[in-house]
Amino acid sequence: MGVMTSGQEIRDSFLDFFKDKTHTVVQSSSLVPQQDPTLLFTNAGMVQFKNIFLGVEQASYKRAASAQKCLRISGKHNDLESVGRDTYHHTFFEMLGNWSFGDYYKEEAIAWAWELLTKEWGLPKDKLYATVFRNDDEAEGLWPRISGLPAERVQRFDEKDNFWEMGDTGPCGPCSEIHLDRGPEACDHKGEPGHVCAVNADCARYIELWNLVFIQYNRDAGGELHELPAKHVDTGMGLERITAVMRGVFSNYDVDLFRNIITATEELAGKAYGEDAEADVSFRVIADHARAVSCLIADGVLPSNDGRGYVLRRLLRRAARHGRLLGFEEPFLHRLAEPVAGVLGDAYGEVRVEAERIGATIKAEEARFADTLDKGLVLLEDSLAELRNANGRSLPGDVAFRLYDTYGFPVDLTEDILRGEGIAVDHEGFERLMEEQRTRGRAARDTAVQGDGLNVTDALPHSRFLGYDRLSHESRVTALYRGDAPVEEAQEGDAVELVAAETPFYAESGGQVGDRGIIRTARGDTVEVLDTWHPTPEVSVHRGKVVSGRVAAGDEVELAVDGEHRGRAMLNHSATHILHAVLRERLGAGVRQAGSLVAPDRLRFDFTHDGPVDAEALERIEREVNQRVRENGGVSTEEMDYDEAIEAGAMAFFGDKYGDRVRVVRIGDFSTELCGGTHIHQAGDIGLFRLSAEGGVSAGVRRIEAFTGATACDVMRAYDAVLAEVTGLLRSTNEDAVDKVRRLLDRQKELERQVAELKSQLGQNRLPELLGKAQKNAAGASFIVERVEGLDSRQLRETVDQLRQQLPGGFVFLACPGEKNVMLAAGAGSDLDGRYHAGNIIKQVAPAVGGGGGGRADFAQAGGKQPQKTDDALRLAREIVSKIS
Repeated sequence: MGVMTSGQEIRDSFLDFFKDKTHTVVQSSSLVPQQDPTLLFTNAGMVQFKNIFLGVEQASYKRAASAQKCLRISGKHNDLESVGRDTYHHTFFEMLGNWSFGDYYKEEAIAWAWELLTKEWGLPKDKLYATVFRNDDEAEGLWPRISGLPAERVQRFDEKDNFWEMGDTGPCGPCSEIHLDRGPEACDHKGEPGHVCAVNADCARYIELWNLVFIQYNRDAGGELHELPAKHVDTGMGLERITAVMRGVFSNYDVDLFRNIITATEELAGKAYGEDAEADVSFRVIADHARAVSCLIADGVLPSNDGRGYVLRRLLRRAARHGRLLGFEEPFLHRLAEPVAGVLGDAYGEVRVEAERIGATIKAEEARFADTLDKGLVLLEDSLAELRNANGRSLPGDVAFRLYDTYGFPVDLTEDILRGEGIAVDHEGFERLMEEQRTRGRAARDTAVQGDGLNVTDALPHSRFLGYDRLSHESRVTALYRGDAPVEEAQEGDAVELVAAETPFYAESGGQVGDRGIIRTARGDTVEVLDTWHPTPEVSVHRGKVVSGRVAAGDEVELAVDGEHRGRAMLNHSATHILHAVLRERLGAGVRQAGSLVAPDRLRFDFTHDGPVDAEALERIEREVNQRVRENGGVSTEEMDYDEAIEAGAMAFFGDKYGDRVRVVRIGDFSTELCGGTHIHQAGDIGLFRLSAEGGVSAGVRRIEAFTGATACDVMRAYDAVLAEVTGLLRSTNEDAVDKVRRLLDRQKELERQVAELKSQLGQNRLPELLGKAQKNAAGASFIVERVEGLDSRQLRETVDQLRQQLPGGFVFLACPGEKNVMLAAGAGSDLDGRYHAGNIIKQVAPAVGGGGGGRADFAQAGGKQPQKTDDALRLAREIVSKIS
């Protein structure tokens, strides 16, 4: 089967083969899909080419090949439950693929696939099968002619197996798959009644190697299929599976892409893989999840409670639980970040570059979960014991919810643990309890910017951005929208979206807000541009309003950017680059941008870092940024190949999509980043950098907010004005204002202490009066039920305690009304039996004042929001206590 044995060799061989077939080798895109709100993760190699298939983007090439990072853990393509329990399913995997964008079609795709598998890689022809869609006569006829396969090894199947769709909507089409017969010994259903080994029979004997998709449709939200403007080819082959085949092993986990990680786990655990079936499941889960979480974190995803971050958290916690099964008592998964980088770092450099940060992020999340994992497992085991005793087969929804809400157990982790017991989760009960928490937005699905009317699938004309070196330009209107429909003309007062062939307007991207300005027709009519945005990278849409006259498709226009708005945004954009460099210098190389906002009036910079940045460090950071500004380093830009830029040390910004050619922005000799935004010419143009706030955004992500230039000066003047007002009120100078404030606060604390003592004394002075109001009930027990005034909650509690001590055989109930609420407190003397339960009595009385509460048998407190009903509560309390016999 050839001499290649490593995943790296096979990956390189695949790409070299198609490079020789005049394909452009395209780098893998991020696991976080760009400008596609329909997908949580990149789940196939074709995701980055989706808009090309839809006809709304154009590539500089007609043929492409890539090795793409993929994750299948959500939605239609979800392999999580099978991971670890068999030897060929994964969450994260690499997809080798080749594509044709309106160029070659079925014949070439089939011929090259057959050539690579049989001639280049030496797979046995007599063990290969081909499948086609049930009505694809063309593909069925091509296979025997090209490959010589007999008719019985070219098989038809229906939509389930041979019609490929990326999701519920989007590009799709019939497919043809190549399967390999690995022999009877590979069957994983031996001895099962009725099982017959066959292609697409869910049997490990016949495995799919390569899927050749012939994309000719787009499925809309209503499920209808529409012919695409051109026919395309999209193929996908799992690197892990083909590597196992080439090595002659049945398990994907026995190839270097996993085995090196398993070996590292063996060394940490002191156990060997392959000796115990249950332990082997845990070894495989850990190896798979270590790869997945490393690549997710490298692509900017961080643990959180929703969206992509929650998927990452689920994977981390599932791996942590399997670590516990292998005997790990302390965090361990973070120690696999380096072995993962060794396996994947050559192909995906970010995994190696970010290894330190990946390890730190994993360790922090492991530590968080370790605090609750054991307690959660105890709760689950107790619940299982009850189910076993009752012969129950379903874990109550409230237990699953408590595991989730209190102990951080994702429900699929609970299901994973229960699966071996043959017990299910009461999903209906769980979902009912989750309903109140469903209001949390799934931000990851909602972040893609969409226009109010424009649909990204509309075939909009491309526009060329010219705004790096100019703020005005003459061009022609190529598309005009009003609402959700294209129009030929719009009148004064109409809200419009407009595309021009060329534009100096910067469209919102990379955190920088879109430009504003004016568009004037040759007639002198005017459109006020309020925002500029990208439905696709090649299209800039100007959103605004016709303020005078009219505008029409085809009009010759002058586009003029608001220079002040742009200029202030440029100050803030360049400042984020300087801030990023200083943060990495001061806080470590683990700092990485996790989001930003670059607006004219402020900047916001999110970055990866565990824990708050203290005041002293923030002061140093601000001082360092201003030092860089004063050095007045030049700002230069250059276009180069992506790989060349990364090798030169350029930093990639989270959330940006990069092509083969990228724009590199350098500031002085300390900052080099990939960036398509607009920037100043000299660092000194920023003038002043003023840091205003630092805080947490989510686990492992901090946020700095700041001002620059004239806005920073305005902020400083505002601070000065406040200080001047304070010193005026204090009758002090700037220098002694702080000392005067401290003295005032100390004096206030002393006065508050004296007031508290006086109130306490007042309460004690009331004791004789209250004791004098004691009554006896029918059982002969003494009780006091009275109103008191002017006490806080502590003083009320102390008064009840003092009365109880002097009335050991009695019961005390006091109500203290205020302006907006009322406090209740009750206590039972030490000689009373359980009939006078303070907690139960106050629970009955509190609703009378619109409140609730409870407590122990000897003491209880409550509160209410209806002080005007205090007398009603006292009457009810007297009635309850009087009737106790």
